Amino acid sequence: MIKGFDKLQRDLALAQEALQELDGDLCSVKFDPYDPASIEQAIQYVVDLIESRVGAYGANPIVGPIIENMKEHYRQGIIERAAEARMSGEEE
Repeated sequence: MIKGFDKLQRDLALAQEALQELDGDLCSVKFDPYDPASIEQAIQYVVDLIESRVGAYGANPIVGPIIENMKEHYRQGIIERAAEARMSGEEE
């Protein structure tokens, strides 16, 4: 048997479990685009939700980077939505 293959199989199985936890809509967040504290609370809410669903898989070499990328993706998305809302409000 190939050395390390069992570990890879376990890592892949855990990755599949973690991804199933994230299947579907993650959540909806509302925030005041003019209030930095509200934006930060929305970001923290999403980070906490991701951690609550898949944080236990964070040590998995496949899942850990996916979790961190998801957190960053959602953080950027919230920041961009806030900026767009402020810009559209300024134009009115």
